[in-house]
Amino acid sequence: MNCFKGKNIIIGITGGIAAYKICDLIRLLVKDDFNVEVIMTESACQFITPLTIQTLTGNPVYTELFNLIRESKIGHISLAEKADCMVIAPATANTIGKIASGVADNLLTTTVLATKAPVLIVPSMNKNMWDNPILQENLKKLSEYYTIMEPAEGLLACGVYGSGKLPDVEDIFEMIKVILTPKPLKGKRVLVTAGPTIEEIDPVRFISNYSSGKMGYAIARVAKRLGADVTLVSGRTSLRKPYGIETFYVKSAEDMLNKCREFIKDADILIKCAAVADYKPEKRANQKIKKGSSNKFTLNLVKNPDILSELGKSKKRNTVFVGFAAETEDVEKNAYKKLTEKKLDMIVVNDVTEKDSGFERDTNRVILITKTGKKPLPLMTKEEVAYNIFEHLLEKSLV
Repeated sequence: MNCFKGKNIIIGITGGIAAYKICDLIRLLVKDDFNVEVIMTESACQFITPLTIQTLTGNPVYTELFNLIRESKIGHISLAEKADCMVIAPATANTIGKIASGVADNLLTTTVLATKAPVLIVPSMNKNMWDNPILQENLKKLSEYYTIMEPAEGLLACGVYGSGKLPDVEDIFEMIKVILTPKPLKGKRVLVTAGPTIEEIDPVRFISNYSSGKMGYAIARVAKRLGADVTLVSGRTSLRKPYGIETFYVKSAEDMLNKCREFIKDADILIKCAAVADYKPEKRANQKIKKGSSNKFTLNLVKNPDILSELGKSKKRNTVFVGFAAETEDVEKNAYKKLTEKKLDMIVVNDVTEKDSGFERDTNRVILITKTGKKPLPLMTKEEVAYNIFEHLLEKSLV
């Protein structure tokens, strides 16, 4: 299931030094089965060649407004009408000013003026230009009609550190998906936990598990795309912080419980995807435990608090609780037991011993179980699993 397959993205590249980075954005879009067509301004062609872009997209690159062959079909109108989303990146101060003033003197500005598709503008420029009040006034005007993506902070091409840097292309890619996704969860607050917890034995050792956080992060991203206000509470992972999502990093099970308590009262949906350690050392050593002469080492463990049970005491009456179960045997039996004992609305269970399923993988094979039945899913990406979870909750009128 790829809800973006075949969507038409029209990218407008203007004359900024960050133009070369758009090649990576195009690669991400094409890999995800978007159809990408590109308009380049005359200045953009000084930074990167149309041939490079054509090679990456597999489509002709549009550079001139008055190309007699293309304009016989009114090219700027056909591009405007076929677009599912227009992306202007990098957007220079010059192009931003033209669009804000309704100027249509090249193919890009003409197409923007003609399209009814959503438009994403991604500014990138020198810090002083970004701070200019005229530029900010133009962006304020455009924000009434289009989506403006704030530039990142960093070392700019001019050698100055500050705002004006093109955001990571992965974040632009994610924003395109946010724009194109319907919003059935608009107005809902979703609290997601992800990743492993860590229980320290001493300053250099700990108890943890193989969870990568990929499933929980996918759920958080998809919830955001579907319109929800998302809070992510994450254990330690190597994953990038999800764009536009309030994210808190914790270490232990107790840390995760305490952070979730801050948000559970306002949550409409809790999805506890984190792999939480069931036990922790009874006592943490203040110094590194040295290897002794004995061949054995005894570590006393005590139970961690049950996060789902504890949060259940503080939740709103109608908060939807979704749990996860990673099993190795009696998969469905154990899942139904957890569903009942923890009073969950849904449990997502998988057999982590199956090939290409479970921890550290990009794919998963799960069963969605509610009080009224079950829905086995085939092997799919974790992002697709996330869509199926919310789709099932909506079908069951749980949200």
